[in-house]
Amino acid sequence: MKVSLKYYTIKYLIMILLFIIAVWAGLFYAYILDEVHDNVDDGLKDRKIQIIKAVYLNPQLLKNNDFGFNEFKINPIKAEDYQNKSRLYNKMYYMEYDDKDQPYRVLEADFIDQFKNNQRLVIRTSTVEEDELIYDLTTALIVLYLLLVISIVVINGYLLNKAMRPFYLILDKLKKYQFGIPFSQENQEYKITEFEELNVEINEMIERNELVFYQQKQFIENASHELQTPLAIVINKIDLLIQNDDLDKKSLTFLTEVKNDLRRMVGLNKSLLMLSKIENSQFNKTCDVDFNGMIAQLVQNYEDFIAFKKVEVNIIDKGKFIADFNQDLADILLSNLLKNAVKYNNEEGTLNIIVENNRITFQNSGASIPLDKSRIFNRFYKQGSDHTSTGLGLSIIKTIIKQYPGWDIVYEFGDQMHYFILTKNNNFSK
Repeated sequence: MKVSLKYYTIKYLIMILLFIIAVWAGLFYAYILDEVHDNVDDGLKDRKIQIIKAVYLNPQLLKNNDFGFNEFKINPIKAEDYQNKSRLYNKMYYMEYDDKDQPYRVLEADFIDQFKNNQRLVIRTSTVEEDELIYDLTTALIVLYLLLVISIVVINGYLLNKAMRPFYLILDKLKKYQFGIPFSQENQEYKITEFEELNVEINEMIERNELVFYQQKQFIENASHELQTPLAIVINKIDLLIQNDDLDKKSLTFLTEVKNDLRRMVGLNKSLLMLSKIENSQFNKTCDVDFNGMIAQLVQNYEDFIAFKKVEVNIIDKGKFIADFNQDLADILLSNLLKNAVKYNNEEGTLNIIVENNRITFQNSGASIPLDKSRIFNRFYKQGSDHTSTGLGLSIIKTIIKQYPGWDIVYEFGDQMHYFILTKNNNFSK
């Protein structure tokens, strides 16, 4: 799934921040917890010193063999159990006030009293408040963690939106740009150097492309027009030769084939010129075109061709197909569809032209096998051995359709009938 640069950046920023802040929060938590334990342990060690001093001053404290109000006890031990170092550990003790065990921090220290006996001092201190402190600290860290991440993401998103605004303006300009159509070259100054350079380079690139496009268009038009004249002259000279009574049958057949090839070349030249003009957006003027009426007129215009092929043509009006379209392109589009459906039809075949509000279907009989749907609209593609075809008729149709967003043409085959279905989208066309 593709995402915008802003969300792509924010996604990875969040992932990195989550990891970094999580590590930082863990280290901070461990540090604070260690400080809390150090403070508690220091307090226990200080109490140990105070209690041992008090024992030397008041031997009665040696009888304090159970934890009492002062939370310490002193018990005699054997000489072999004596340890020089103090021990610190955590232990659970039962608490009567809430009838459950609570955590305590415990210090054990061995000493020799004034009577030369080995004694073990055990001091405990409740860590309930420590646990509450840790809980509060954890909660605060989580809240701080979330607020920090949200704040960074929001601020980063705002800054990215502001910083990327020039980029979106440049991108919008590129989306609207079309070859051969003037575009606005307003002088816009960008505070970010990279975007300023990008805008300058794009403007220069468009100017270069426009120049190349204009030169190419001129060359194609000039070449096509220049070819038309010599081709017409050659065809006329061949006609004159054909009318010569001195020609034998073999020469006459040869000249007829040459003439047919030249006529095909003329048709190919005209088709290529037409494709160039369509792709160069030289048919920009549009108006409301009545496709129903245009189809009826074209069927009448091609009446002789239809009669020659003995094709039965039926126009079935199921709606009014009216669209904002170029009149000339509409004529070329429908003419090519009609000629294609008649030319490649069976003798005494059928052609049904079904007109609906948003769709026109050319349904015709013909070859008993389907055409190649993936290649049928490609230039110079011919499925068969028809040498009179230029292979550009359907390509011209597809090129015209591409000029109008929301329009489409597809080929289908079923019940031994070929279907060319032209559709429009009401969101784009009237």
